[in-house]
Amino acid sequence: MLPQEPPDPRPAPASPEVDYRFVLANERTFLAWIRTSLGIIAGGVALDQFVVVGRDHQVLGPLSIAVIVLGACIATIGTMRWSRADAAMRAGRPMNRSRGILIIGIAVAVAAIFIGVLLALG
Repeated sequence: MLPQEPPDPRPAPASPEVDYRFVLANERTFLAWIRTSLGIIAGGVALDQFVVVGRDHQVLGPLSIAVIVLGACIATIGTMRWSRADAAMRAGRPMNRSRGILIIGIAVAVAAIFIGVLLALG
């Protein structure tokens, strides 16, 4: 039987110090999410204010709102991802995978295709 080591008398740190480069990289990623969401929100506003499509005015309003809501969802997901990554770094845990990115990518692609078809037909 191997001898056991005595317990470490030093208290465990409350939050291990994280390399500032990782913290700043996480913040830059968060800001990229926010820039993306603002761009999509601006696109939704522009779609509502500047796009004229023949007789499909009743389609543009709800579509613009959907694009703006998508931008708000992207900002929310970016905030949640930043928070989870920060907590994982500070706790020394691996980061979890998320389906949010896949869902956002599909939603943006569907919105782009729908807007493109609408503009091509109008």
